Amino acid sequence: MDNFIIETSARHVHVTRETLDILFGKGFELEVKKPLSQPGQYASNQKVEVVGPKSSLKCSILGPVRPENQVELSFTDARAVGIVAPVRESGDVAGSAPCRIVGPCGEVELKEGVIIARRHVHMTPSDAERFGVVNGQIVSVEVEQETGRKLVFGDTVIRVSDKAALAMHIDTDEANAAACSGEISGHIVR
Repeated sequence: MDNFIIETSARHVHVTRETLDILFGKGFELEVKKPLSQPGQYASNQKVEVVGPKSSLKCSILGPVRPENQVELSFTDARAVGIVAPVRESGDVAGSAPCRIVGPCGEVELKEGVIIARRHVHMTPSDAERFGVVNGQIVSVEVEQETGRKLVFGDTVIRVSDKAALAMHIDTDEANAAACSGEISGHIVR
């Protein structure tokens, strides 16, 4: 059975160059805290406040800058701040929920951009061939762990890219449901 790593993605923000300039000052560059599993992506040292109707949360900014602003929360996080966010694939922010992002030098009001990220598996074209799947395909993934909370995640989208590293991404709510901590793996079930 072909396994892959399952990583938990906590709440975070992706920003445009323009938004970064407003939040941290013109020409500010994100400082790399640690590289992420997907090539070229990293967690930065910078945090912002994501403000909803009820409260706010501190969120890390992931780099590098992107063409669109995006805030990824879990259902629990969204509920806590009073935001009703749709489940979407990363990058699909049209018509998503609004919020305010506050940084040390300014703030930005987003008319859209808050989503709950759809769980997904990143893979290269050769990985996709090996697993017998295609980009955009919906699969189920069984979590491999010894916690006594066996779980199969349905509605998991396959994301194929030459720039990908093989890994599944779930949010903190999903990780907690499966009692996941540390390094865990999973496999596609047919």
